[in-house]
Amino acid sequence: MINPGQTAVLLLQMGGPDSLGAIEPFLYNLFSDRDIIRIGPAFFQPVVARFIARRRSKKVMEYYKKIGGKSPIRELTEQQAAELETVLGTRYRCFVAMRYSKPDTAEALAAITREGITNVIVLSLYPHYSRATVGSSINELMRTLRKSSTPFKLSYIHQFYDHPLYIVALAEKIEQGLAGFPDRSNVQLVFSAHGLPQSFIDTGDPYLDHIQATVRLVMEQFGNISHHLAFQSRAGPVKWLEPSTEAKIAELAATGCKQLLMVPLSFVSDHIETLYEIDIQYKEEAAALGIANFRRTEALNSSPAFISCLAELVQSAAS
Repeated sequence: MINPGQTAVLLLQMGGPDSLGAIEPFLYNLFSDRDIIRIGPAFFQPVVARFIARRRSKKVMEYYKKIGGKSPIRELTEQQAAELETVLGTRYRCFVAMRYSKPDTAEALAAITREGITNVIVLSLYPHYSRATVGSSINELMRTLRKSSTPFKLSYIHQFYDHPLYIVALAEKIEQGLAGFPDRSNVQLVFSAHGLPQSFIDTGDPYLDHIQATVRLVMEQFGNISHHLAFQSRAGPVKWLEPSTEAKIAELAATGCKQLLMVPLSFVSDHIETLYEIDIQYKEEAAALGIANFRRTEALNSSPAFISCLAELVQSAAS
């Protein structure tokens, strides 16, 4: 039975392994995605992806062991969905689709179908558009829809990098982070965004422009604090956006920086990039370089300002 009185909000997120045993399948799904990386002809890529996933999984497993044996991103995203549903009210139901783990896009659409809902607002949880993230998730949605007999009516929210409430949510977390330092005037802010191959930008991907706009808007609230932009999580031999976060930390340490506040950018939930890469790897590197006070702002997770941002986006798309 079709339920015309309700609208589904489909939250798109990357996902992550929910156990140590799920790491290799997660990596396989990631490296199979031709929106991110193209390895030879399409028919050959799954073979290479399986080899890469098998080879990398043992190393990656050690990282996940240090953050509790899994990614918390499913629970955090489902919590965001629950909070958003509460704010939006009874006319809306929120569902989660992970790109490389469970629940996947097909499972999310099946859940929406069971509820009899055909009007769907697709909300990407990547604030900054890139064809490697938002584009890939939308392409997967399109492929899944072609197999569905349900007559969905869809609208899309592709990015929100400059939404006022997103900026407010980030600024709140930075203010809380700065409060932990004895003298905020000596703190260096490092905005750390997920890296992207330079070739994407060279061929017109707007990701870097979106990231830079977010930093500019946030820093309008913190004009007297020194800040920097860097990029983490690079992989493979190709040229990536620079500077890397590791290089920026080393550069600041060489200038005598002792107080550093990391601001995870492009991540709206805690996962391996924040809990291991920043909190453990970069913190250890910073300490070895003499940075005595290394901290990170909290991820947005279910920040009330962030949930309000998502609610405004949905309500605007529905009007």
